[in-house]
Amino acid sequence: MGSVMLINLVKGVIVGLAASIPLGPIGVLCVQRTLGKGRFSGFVTGVGAAAGDLLYSTLAILSITYIKFLLEDYKLVVHILGGLIVAGIGVKIFFTNPATQIPRKNRETRHFADFGSSFLMTVTNPGALLLIMGLFSYVGITTGKDAPWMTIVTTLLGVVTGSLIWWATLSGVINFFREKVRLKQLVIVNRVSGIIIAIIGIVTLFDGLYRILYPVVSEYIIKLVS
Repeated sequence: MGSVMLINLVKGVIVGLAASIPLGPIGVLCVQRTLGKGRFSGFVTGVGAAAGDLLYSTLAILSITYIKFLLEDYKLVVHILGGLIVAGIGVKIFFTNPATQIPRKNRETRHFADFGSSFLMTVTNPGALLLIMGLFSYVGITTGKDAPWMTIVTTLLGVVTGSLIWWATLSGVINFFREKVRLKQLVIVNRVSGIIIAIIGIVTLFDGLYRILYPVVSEYIIKLVS
């Protein structure tokens, strides 16, 4: 029993790491916030993403059919919403003055906002659920409502652990170079990070709009020329 729990825990850690390591918009956001506001801010950003991964992992491992069908039915709407959120965060970062981000004594660093923004970016990306479901299948994790509860608990614990290990490592490594970064360089980091994140959001947004509008426009054109 103990060996099975350990195996499930390790498999969960692998899923958590594999879902977190690709340097998408949240990775860029973690780097930008670590350089601008400090290691804890970058780590909290990662914790928000880990919470989103935990939510999707729970849905995946329990095979909650209704929720998965609901996400599939409204996938394009969620896709567009996610694109708007990511693009908005990118624009905000682009225009943020780095001097206002540097933590000072008696000044709130708004870690809740750091957590909330990355959590929203994760849960408005339906692809994250599909990725986690694929990873569960790949590492051989038993899913479904009939799965042993210890399998569920240890696997989810592993997912969170793997995700947090990555975000702690990334924010720690970036923080190591933070003292060498000057205010002018922080401006460049903000501009580049903002542009990258905004582009990802805009591409996601237009991809969703295209998938919704293309069939409608195509049908209208066919009717018009026929």
